[in-house]
Amino acid sequence: MDKLVIEKTKATPQVNFDAESKTLKIDGQSYPENAFKFYEPIFLWIDEFFKQDGNAELIKLELSMPYINTSSSKCIMMLLEKFEEASNNGKSIVVNWYYDPENESELECAEELKEFVELEFNIIPR
Repeated sequence: MDKLVIEKTKATPQVNFDAESKTLKIDGQSYPENAFKFYEPIFLWIDEFFKQDGNAELIKLELSMPYINTSSSKCIMMLLEKFEEASNNGKSIVVNWYYDPENESELECAEELKEFVELEFNIIPR
């Protein structure tokens, strides 16, 4: 399966999803004009990845997102729900959310999202 790489812009995060290493990274601010349009290829890639990934190796979702607007937070929630469903279907998943200790709103966002899913969800200062 091909990697999914989306370069960072001022309003969108860098995405680097590597099926081989099972490390899926999103890094940067997210406030695109149309969040659902930006995240759609990510959702499609994830759906295909979970369909093709048959073994029990740990899958890591690594997030570092200093700012997320409301529509992006909905998309991140939808993404986390896909991971939660995969976990419920036997996949081994960990979410690592890296935050700046100086950015209280970034920590609050991570904590709020963590409450909505039943996943191993680590909030880690960077």
